[in-house]
Amino acid sequence: MKFLAKEIAALVGGKVEGNPDVAVSKLAKIEEGVEGSLAFLSNPAYASFIYTTKASVVIVNDDFSPEQTLSSSLTLIRVADARAAFAKILGAYNQYRLNKTGIEQQAFVSATAKMGKNVYIGAFAYIGENVVVGDNTKIYPHCYLGDNSKVGSDSIFYSGVKIYHDCIIGNDCILQGGVIIGGDGFGFQPNSENNYVKIPHIGNVILEDHVEIGANTTIDRATLGSTIIRRGVKLDNLIQVGHNCEIGENTVIASQTGISGSTKIGRDCMIGGQVGMVGHLTIGDRAKVAAQSGVGNNVADDEIVQGSPAFGIGDYKRSYVVFRSLPDLRSRVNDLEKKISK
Repeated sequence: MKFLAKEIAALVGGKVEGNPDVAVSKLAKIEEGVEGSLAFLSNPAYASFIYTTKASVVIVNDDFSPEQTLSSSLTLIRVADARAAFAKILGAYNQYRLNKTGIEQQAFVSATAKMGKNVYIGAFAYIGENVVVGDNTKIYPHCYLGDNSKVGSDSIFYSGVKIYHDCIIGNDCILQGGVIIGGDGFGFQPNSENNYVKIPHIGNVILEDHVEIGANTTIDRATLGSTIIRRGVKLDNLIQVGHNCEIGENTVIASQTGISGSTKIGRDCMIGGQVGMVGHLTIGDRAKVAAQSGVGNNVADDEIVQGSPAFGIGDYKRSYVVFRSLPDLRSRVNDLEKKISK
């Protein structure tokens, strides 16, 4: 589908400088722009490419002042913030691209399931008994929604998402491919014969509104009650969230982090990649945990920790200075011991 420069300018509140009727049909990085493409320039490090790009339209900041002559075929759209404007265009493009509706022939939808308006159910998806799917939600091929699960409006499940029975997903949620919501927690009880007896997990998982879950991330169902992911949480790929955990509003967690059961994480936290947390911890609001940290104790509100085991960031940095100098310190101690022995 093609869009005119003046239509794009109207979308982002910009001003056209050049041909308002030039058409674009694709998006591109400015250094890779071709005829018929739309690009943007925000970072001064890429400014040189605007003089060589083949893109038909480039979005620039209002204060952009060319130092060389621009191509006569290039049209500019001036806006207050080029990056923000381009992000808005990406969102609109993505919404248009994903605007599928209807239930494909090869999908299975239980007779007891309730589908909202403008829902899309892809081929080979399975929708179980008493499932509820809200308006405008997109369920891509090979997804599974177990019995009694509920999904809000305007959510997107990419191919291969599995939602186990009784779990609840809110509005405007995005689940990337391979996400599993509601698998059993890692709960086993050793018996007198030194075998492990499985503990049934009969709770569920609740995702509130505006949550995004990255590819192949898993969130275990509660033993009793609910594992809860609060509004606005963003989880990266390959994260494990254990049973009965709770993650507070607007917290972000990077890839390959593992959170053991019953740990409570506050709101507005930032957790780096490859962090490990033991169970039954409390992580305070606005706390930050550096990548590859091993968290074995509670973390207070606004505290920043690093290391394995993790401790305060200031002490960690001072300790790291000493750690890096250990070979030199050892050499100096050896020299002193030799002098003493003489």
